[in-house]
Amino acid sequence: MGSSSVWARENTREEVHGAIKRKEAYATTGPRMRVRVFGGWDFDADDLYASDFVSNGYKNGVPMGGDLRNAPNGVSPSFLIRALRDPDGANLDRVQIIKGWIDESGETHERIFDVAVSDGREIGEDGRAREPVGSTVDIESATYSNSIGSVELAGYWQDPDFDPNNNAFYYVRVIEIPKPRWTTIDAAFYDIPLPEAVPAEVQDRAYTSPIWFSAE
Repeated sequence: MGSSSVWARENTREEVHGAIKRKEAYATTGPRMRVRVFGGWDFDADDLYASDFVSNGYKNGVPMGGDLRNAPNGVSPSFLIRALRDPDGANLDRVQIIKGWIDESGETHERIFDVAVSDGREIGEDGRAREPVGSTVDIESATYSNSIGSVELAGYWQDPDFDPNNNAFYYVRVIEIPKPRWTTIDAAFYDIPLPEAVPAEVQDRAYTSPIWFSAE
């Protein structure tokens, strides 16, 4: 069962409705992870750990659900991302940006970029970390351990292939380390065979609203 969250300025009906209206929201496949992302034209890597991270993000960029406009000549959009695991859940495997765009011929494209990964793994020149995080899942007992992954991940990313003539969107995906799937938990609890049609493990995740770029 999934869940959804909004970034509201206050815990009031009006502010929650305002956050929904401006699409400053994200969803998960169940866990209560916290995810925040800002996109802009002037961010750099140092902004990621600034004490005024949120106020700087709003002042010099747009949050999830926002629109980037007026691209400066020769400048690609950059993004600041912070993610925190569910306090009662699994550690984080990686943070990704998924970019979608429409080229000059009207064809649509999507590409995945790993922005931050746990456990000292490296992100290659193609923007992907090929080494998996691994798994601590014990299928027989339907348990796992947070001995791998990270409690929190943060990443700075700048689009290496930005074309100001193409409409584009960017959304963030945060992926947990593997956990036993609910069918695996049921099999262990009721002492019944595992179903063969579904995997024994699952990696829950969060998805943010996109940040949109509209070509002039």
